[in-house]
Amino acid sequence: MSGRPESAPVASGAAGGKRFAYAPAPESRAVVRLRPTYGLFVDGEFVEPSSGVHFPTVNPATEETLAHVAEAGAADVERAVAAAARAQRDVWGPMPGSERAKYLFRVARIVQERSRELAVLETLDNGKPIRESRDVDVPLAAAHFFYYAGWADKLEYAGLGPAPRPLGVAGQVVPWNFPLLMAAWKLAPALAAGNTCVLKPAETTPLSALLLAEILQQAELPPGVVNVLTGAGATGAALVAHPGVAKVAFTGSTGVGKSIQSALAGTGKRLTLELGGKAANVVFEDAPLSQAVEGIVNGIFFNQGHVCCAGSRLLVQESVAGPVVEALQRRVETLRLGDPLDKNTDLGAINSPQQLERIRELADSGERDGATRWSPACAIPERGYWFPPTVFTGVSPAQRIAREEIFGPVLSVLTFRTPEEAVAKANNTTYGLSAGVWTEKGSRILWMAKHLRAGVVWANTFNRFDPTSPFGGYRESGFGREGGRHGLEAYLDA
Repeated sequence: MSGRPESAPVASGAAGGKRFAYAPAPESRAVVRLRPTYGLFVDGEFVEPSSGVHFPTVNPATEETLAHVAEAGAADVERAVAAAARAQRDVWGPMPGSERAKYLFRVARIVQERSRELAVLETLDNGKPIRESRDVDVPLAAAHFFYYAGWADKLEYAGLGPAPRPLGVAGQVVPWNFPLLMAAWKLAPALAAGNTCVLKPAETTPLSALLLAEILQQAELPPGVVNVLTGAGATGAALVAHPGVAKVAFTGSTGVGKSIQSALAGTGKRLTLELGGKAANVVFEDAPLSQAVEGIVNGIFFNQGHVCCAGSRLLVQESVAGPVVEALQRRVETLRLGDPLDKNTDLGAINSPQQLERIRELADSGERDGATRWSPACAIPERGYWFPPTVFTGVSPAQRIAREEIFGPVLSVLTFRTPEEAVAKANNTTYGLSAGVWTEKGSRILWMAKHLRAGVVWANTFNRFDPTSPFGGYRESGFGREGGRHGLEAYLDA
């Protein structure tokens, strides 16, 4: 069991025994050079928005304003799309794939070289622990650029037709939970396929996309190939609706995804949506329980539960439900909540006050509906947006906490007796993004994977990603795939 000095916030409360104290191990902010204000990145340069309007972006762990960021309007969208169309027509589209690959390799290497700077900036702006930014987000972002650089001169061998062609300008809207990684997921395949891009980062987490724009300058990417427009929902809506955009890629809430699909109906634009989820993490009685508990914790508390594929519903076989919940609670008591820049931190800050309010409202509904709520003793910092790791037992499939995406560190525990019942409960959702299966029987894993209505099924692990593997869902979790060879398909006209 682990802990930290009383001066540092920590999820604690394990009964009995001595606890090791972790001295604070903060990452330095000095590696990041924040500007007071940021412009839009259009046609290879940072420019002021046509409206002159800027908005603050805030550190959710301290509520301090980090910088003021430009808000793009319709005129800025017009400029960016025009620049992207010109670059695609004159430079990037006609460029041999082997030459495009060199730029993508260069971007990947610079992301690696500036990885510490990117990780610290992501943690400051997003609130996630530095360990996750450092060990997951940034390396995976670089890996996606490396991977798709390898595809740039091999498109005719991707199985998507003998002479696949780029679509043109891609409008890409990314969320606040993995700002840099989601940008890489979308930019890398689009660029490898010969498209140019207009990227719109989330309103609350724009800074890593703007630093990525600096990296694109450093890599000498031709002007207009990638443009970055910061702003709120109106900016994204203007980008999606622009007639010069041939392809829209959106990751975010199901509600916004439905609105986008409705707006694009009949326009002929290509569309991929990666939306919400309510993933089932299914633990059978023959599973390696200690390993499963670690997977459960990673499945729901990674990135404070701000994960569309989070294992927010734990389905445990009835015969081992008691031991699993007890072991899970002991493990959760050791999680450290606090300063996201501290390398010992397990749970960082909730991204925004709006998201915190939604988490609180849904958690309170669980109690009202009769589920049993448990959290470890947890000191919450006075400033910032925080929510303790929370486990609900006695959950009914009809309760809101079992049906609605909470997008926070809240786990709902349900039980089952047979594999058939597990499948029925796991599929009792409007979503279909991901699922996990824990068992020692390979035949059961294959049977479950066949019957679970989820785009991604992990076996004896959870939340594992690789640029070579496709990711995506269906039903209200969206459609289309990102990653792997499949990720090229949405950006090519075969």
